[in-house]
Amino acid sequence: MIETSDPKERAQKVLETAEKLDCTRYVTSKDIVEGSANLNLAFVAQIFQNRNGLSTNTVAPVIEDTPDDVEASREERAFRLWINSLGIPTYVNNLFEDVRTGWVLLEVLDKISPGSVNWKHASKPPIIMPFRKVENCNQVIKIGKELNFSLVNVAGNDIVQGNKKLILAFLWQLMRTSILQLLRNLRSHSKEKEMTDADILIWANSKVKESGKNSHIESFKDKTIADGVFFLELLSAVQSRVVDWNMVKKGEDEEEKKLNATYIISVARKLGCTVFLLPEDIMEVNPKMILTLTASIMYWSLQNQGPYKSSGPQDALLEEEEGEEEEEEEEEEEEEEEDFEGGVEDGVSETTT
Repeated sequence: MIETSDPKERAQKVLETAEKLDCTRYVTSKDIVEGSANLNLAFVAQIFQNRNGLSTNTVAPVIEDTPDDVEASREERAFRLWINSLGIPTYVNNLFEDVRTGWVLLEVLDKISPGSVNWKHASKPPIIMPFRKVENCNQVIKIGKELNFSLVNVAGNDIVQGNKKLILAFLWQLMRTSILQLLRNLRSHSKEKEMTDADILIWANSKVKESGKNSHIESFKDKTIADGVFFLELLSAVQSRVVDWNMVKKGEDEEEKKLNATYIISVARKLGCTVFLLPEDIMEVNPKMILTLTASIMYWSLQNQGPYKSSGPQDALLEEEEGEEEEEEEEEEEEEEEDFEGGVEDGVSETTT
């Protein structure tokens, strides 16, 4: 701290301190006191150049993501890829930003549930007035409720505000509805029946069992999924030659689990399945992504190997109902034939008479 109050003496002390910092004198104490702008600027610039206090370390600090951030990032990627695969007019680059106008979600809803969107009450981007975005998103929520989505205490403004948790929850229900619709339409004996998560689980376990393997999962949260063996056996069950078992590991540690998970995704894509998840989703058993993977394999199997057959109790009941319906149809046809033949005979006898 400079003890003197005389301006020139204080300025001189500044210059002496500057010399200790290896700053060459370009100004005098008089220049400092009188406020010579250019000289003082040059003096300050020289001090900054020599002793700026900034770190020369070029390594950026590592910012660790929380588990929630990591999961949200992976789900964002999966939903973005899924939306872009639907072929809607708008291409999504940044999920959380691009859905905030509500327009993208309306396009997706119209794709999944044709005719559900009232386009006369929708505003297309760029949208200047904020309330137009809210109107779009309110219609999104309204259609979601009509599709029986769980949207308790969710409003259109939550989407406009970019609430990531609610956006991901809505998109998951949208994606799940789309998947179940596709599978239902492929099940020849159940087009009028609703497809459920349980149906997909039953199908997967039945396929593996029919192939002679012993793997079995209780749900899409089953921790045994992490080693990857179940899905490799499922892929082998739908296409016997697609898995090279020499490349499959036991899945006893994290490295082996990751190798198996990566191989599952590679094999599924090679087979022709549409896959949006990452190896970590399998290793950590993300139930949402596990369901989408199972459904994708099931969809490929139904497309390429004929009608869905399962030893599950629900399907056995459906097959029994179908058998009864077929018997009734055959009996009706026989009765119609008898009536027709009787009518012909009556006509012939009348003509003869």
